[in-house]
Amino acid sequence: MDLTTKKDLREYLQDHLLVGDGAMATQLYRSGVPVGVSFEELCLTNPRLVHDVHKAYYEAGARLMETNTFGANRDALARYGLEHKVTRINRVAVTIAREAAQDDAYVVGSIGSILAGRVRKKVLDEYRDQFEEQAIALLHAGVDGLILETFLDLEELLLAIDVIRPLTGLPLICQLATLDVGRTRDGYTLTEAFSHLQKAGADIIGLNCRLGPAEILRSFESARVPDGALLSAFPNAGRLGLSDGEYAYKSSPEYFAESALRLREQGVRLLGGCCGTTPDHVRAMAEALKGLAPQARVNPPDELTERPSVSSFSVRDRQKPSIVERVKTGTTIIVEFDPPKDLDTEGFLTGCCELHKAGADAITLADNSLANVRMSNMALGAIMKSQYGIDPLVHIACRDRNLIGQQSHLMGLHALGIDQVLVVTGDPSRFGDLPGASSVFDVTSFDLIRMVKQLNEGISFSGRPLKQKAQFIVGAAFNPNVRHIEAAIKRLEKKVEAGADFIMTQPVYDAESIRLVHEATKHIGIPVFIGIMPLTSSRNAEFLHNEVPGIKLSDEARERMKRVQGEAARQEGLKMAKELLDVAITYFNGIYLITPFNYYAMSVELIQYVRQQSHLLKAAAKA
Repeated sequence: MDLTTKKDLREYLQDHLLVGDGAMATQLYRSGVPVGVSFEELCLTNPRLVHDVHKAYYEAGARLMETNTFGANRDALARYGLEHKVTRINRVAVTIAREAAQDDAYVVGSIGSILAGRVRKKVLDEYRDQFEEQAIALLHAGVDGLILETFLDLEELLLAIDVIRPLTGLPLICQLATLDVGRTRDGYTLTEAFSHLQKAGADIIGLNCRLGPAEILRSFESARVPDGALLSAFPNAGRLGLSDGEYAYKSSPEYFAESALRLREQGVRLLGGCCGTTPDHVRAMAEALKGLAPQARVNPPDELTERPSVSSFSVRDRQKPSIVERVKTGTTIIVEFDPPKDLDTEGFLTGCCELHKAGADAITLADNSLANVRMSNMALGAIMKSQYGIDPLVHIACRDRNLIGQQSHLMGLHALGIDQVLVVTGDPSRFGDLPGASSVFDVTSFDLIRMVKQLNEGISFSGRPLKQKAQFIVGAAFNPNVRHIEAAIKRLEKKVEAGADFIMTQPVYDAESIRLVHEATKHIGIPVFIGIMPLTSSRNAEFLHNEVPGIKLSDEARERMKRVQGEAARQEGLKMAKELLDVAITYFNGIYLITPFNYYAMSVELIQYVRQQSHLLKAAAKA
């Protein structure tokens, strides 16, 4: 291949195949660079090592070299205290690649996703300046084009193109990374994604990373590509797995060569490697493709393209009205009743039945509240629903499960017909009864609310289409017992924006707080269940006030509890709770009763009181 008088990359690919390089990080790691350092900083601290990796790929047959700048953006470099070196690293990286690659190879500036696989927590528009900063540095250093790669979300890649396209007329190679065949993490089919990329100004579109050759091949086989599009593919060397006690990629160079030929049959013209690939993989591809011309892309027939839109998937019919539907027509009562701390369920289920008979619309089960181990609320909820016809409302804490576990848990709830959930952050593990346990917190409550509602659209957390839509009714927690209620309301508004269907508050202990919550939340547009928890003793009151996050008692409440003891204290707690309920039912249709110490008889009495008082209020209104 003679590129000594190089054509524009787009022009060259019209009539030629081109072999790109392989993984930079894999080679640096094999050279002894430890995980946990900035590979991009090596352009400054050990340029010879980076040069040697480029040289090895060039000698193996690569004629498109990517700069060692995949993570050389401000966000990624800030993790190493290097955010002030963005421009310098990117410019030096281009110089190193040029020196290693000679004149008959293209050098393209690598720009990676800033999200980098993380769950979106920022407004993507905030990344504009970072994409511009990195692109300008690479362009000024003299690249032949830019490669935007490993973008899990189409929307982030479109943002990057929108920023960079006006800066240059050089070729833009734009590559998505998918977690599964055929769909981006943010829910677009590849057919849709490729069309959007071409319209946005991408010159070469394709896939890289995450998947190995076979799955990337399947992705191209099932997608429709816009007419005239130039395609690229940089697969991983298979999936990362444990072999002989070490993590490694499995695909051999010979297999990579065979796969390159199959990708060529799909119309791919630019072929390289991503994670796990080596100069041996590139050499095998270059030898297999030597002397071959590109093949025209032939799209699959319509019936072989991606699965139908999730909008056509079936939805289960709900057997009973949800609490959100009930609260629109009258007073609705949710009662919290904690799962047991041991293996005996008899007392718990007896309590549930009594609460249900008294008129509770739903019984809500905490998810290891205060980080203390309790029986699975999923298991108990399934028993309540299937054996006793009681509607459970289960809490889901961000603390205990990673994203894999969270989606699996929610899929299990869906299978059991448990569709009412409350998403909470969860108390830190170190404060519970297993202080050595790890707190996961893969996502915030805002993120998890949004992701649960994504299941309702028939899309998994990873962006894969599901054969059914979930129908979760998602609640969010609100703590009004704070010094600055305005900040708490803004946080609540974010939960509503994320998709919350109803709100459950922490318990309040004075009438003024009830009125304050009503005034502060009446604009949000979704039902609010005001929290009421009867006190059982002075010690209980002082514990809640001084030790439990999110609960604050009035001075009057604490003083009243100090005057009584024993059974008289419980009766005083019930009396105070009824006084609060008298106020609450004039402002809220949603009442959230929290059962103290599993004294379900106290909650039964309060349920009956709410029903009685609500009936009297309706009668008075009619009169």
